[in-house]
Amino acid sequence: MKPKVGLALGSGSARGWAHIGVIRTLLDAGIKPDVLCGCSIGALVGAAYADGDLDDLERWASGLAWKDVVGLMDVGFAGGLIKGDKLISFFERHFVDKDFSALPLPFACVATDLASGREIWLKEGSVAAAVRASIALPGLFAPVNRDGRLLVDGGLVNPVPVSLCRALGADIVIAVDLGSDLVGSALRRTADDEPESWTGRMLAGLGLKRDNDLPSLAAVLSTSINIMQVRIARSRMAGEPADALIAPRLGHLGLMDYHRAPEAIAEGAAAVKRMLPAIEFALNP
Repeated sequence: MKPKVGLALGSGSARGWAHIGVIRTLLDAGIKPDVLCGCSIGALVGAAYADGDLDDLERWASGLAWKDVVGLMDVGFAGGLIKGDKLISFFERHFVDKDFSALPLPFACVATDLASGREIWLKEGSVAAAVRASIALPGLFAPVNRDGRLLVDGGLVNPVPVSLCRALGADIVIAVDLGSDLVGSALRRTADDEPESWTGRMLAGLGLKRDNDLPSLAAVLSTSINIMQVRIARSRMAGEPADALIAPRLGHLGLMDYHRAPEAIAEGAAAVKRMLPAIEFALNP
């Protein structure tokens, strides 16, 4: 009997466009997942693939400019800097707007219960609403009220949802960890890079400059989030290891660099090619 293959797509904000390159290259190699799970941006890309919308998502992501990214951000100060309604409304109109049960491929995603800290597996009801909860990075996106729970980003508890793939029946799990080279990456960027970053543009728009003797606010926040998620991911995968691990090198991309999709997609593809012998061995030991 052929083993059931699961693909676990990890969290990582804008770096998550690498998942598109990962999926494409796996398919080109004849490796098609039977089960798909995602966390945060991995949930968004996974949902689009599960519904057959990966081509449309890749075209849209690859054509994003910085002004397009800003245009999708509806600023609010209740629960997060960004409400997220614009983004999910766009996602529903152009990609997935259906129930989990209607997806051609089994799919589930991870969120975190803000009150209890518990890991919540979302696999019923509206796919778009579940994705919205899974991507709700604390402080950036507002939490989502779902069935009486306030839900935030699943990366707080399970950044690379190998365990969820196993629970959905996967015999072999291929995992994608977007955090392998992230710790300190935001601090390694020079002051010359700052004007081109999302924070640099925001400060410039307000007529402000930052103190070059100290890291920017965004660098401190990004590095702190990266440390947290890398440590959590390593801890979870030590106890729940994947059969094959794909680790794109994306430390040069910032938290909000959604307009740099072609770079991320290319590195996702390259990461699969580097690991293809190990993946094939896991599938055919």
